[in-house]
Amino acid sequence: MSKVPTILQIVPDLQTGGAERTTVDVAEAIVNEGWNCLVISQGGRMVPELEATGAVHFELPVKSKNPWTMWRNSYLIERICQQNRVDLVHARSRAPAWSALWAAHRLKIPYVTTYHGIYKETNKFKAFYNSSMTRADRVIANSRFTANLVEKRDPQTKGKTSVIYRGPDVASFNPDNISDENVTELRARWGVSDNRRVVMNLARLTEWKGQRVLIEATRQLIERGGYDDVLVVLAGDDQGREAYRQSLELQIAKSDLIEKVRIVGHCSDVPAALAMADVAVVASIEAEAFGRAAVEAQAAGVPVIVSNIGAVPETVLVPPVVKDEERTGWHFENGNAEELCNLMAQALDMSEGERSKLTNRAHDHVERSFTKQAMCEATLNVYRELLPTDN
Repeated sequence: MSKVPTILQIVPDLQTGGAERTTVDVAEAIVNEGWNCLVISQGGRMVPELEATGAVHFELPVKSKNPWTMWRNSYLIERICQQNRVDLVHARSRAPAWSALWAAHRLKIPYVTTYHGIYKETNKFKAFYNSSMTRADRVIANSRFTANLVEKRDPQTKGKTSVIYRGPDVASFNPDNISDENVTELRARWGVSDNRRVVMNLARLTEWKGQRVLIEATRQLIERGGYDDVLVVLAGDDQGREAYRQSLELQIAKSDLIEKVRIVGHCSDVPAALAMADVAVVASIEAEAFGRAAVEAQAAGVPVIVSNIGAVPETVLVPPVVKDEERTGWHFENGNAEELCNLMAQALDMSEGERSKLTNRAHDHVERSFTKQAMCEATLNVYRELLPTDN
């Protein structure tokens, strides 16, 4: 009788973010395939959701970049693999990837990594640190932009790099599947009345996500007149970056936008948040390796405006890649608050017919290219290619 495969995923923590969401989604797919799934992380608010899929969670300090801790973690991971007869290890970030790499090599089992972000390489030390992600039997990149960058930095990854786009559960963004009670509760918790037009920014509160640019664009928009009913919602966890959050609050106050821009903290119900949105903005000032928020907005039927860097051309279609009548959103020049302001006004002023045509195209684009089901199946296919033949 063939052994049921056991897959181990390793991610720094399970608080919030694209890597964390993908870990849970793939865990569910592994279990649904009839396989065993283990996940090692430093813990977080998503652990109960993970365990509800049937996956088993182990808590280790794998977020640490301390070399001694990483080395010690490798032996703890090795022990977990031996005790649970793990067949394949999949790491999703650099620090835990070193520990996973050492453990997998000692055990002589397949080792997979996924690039969820764009890791800076400003010197040889950084390049070496990043190499924990490329010393794998298979490297998964979450966009062609990421894959091209990885292969440029490390030519040895050519031939073993697979592009697997992240994908949301598109059905969960269907209005028929979103509870009115959830939307009402979220509006009440965030203080968003029904008569406000909402611009939604779903992103961690960190400098590179570009919240400052969005706040400045909002100041310019309100200054124009005619947009007093607009409320910009910054929905994201500061993850301990209190100084940055406080600086945003100060910028909001100095711009006289206290009634126009609201910082609401972590959002655990993205479909409900987008259900109240009139426009979504992704204002990142550094390259997005994929940009899940832009894809989720399109899945939800919300017009989306994104900065023009990173994987954006793959996720939000605009001319000259497509004809104007085929666009699925808008790009603005990275960091250009004036251009963002103009596009916010354009999106908010669309007729119902124009909006419907745009959002229908965007939804179809996501259905064709970015779904949770396609992402999970492609990931399982990578596992199948590497698993021992007796599984």
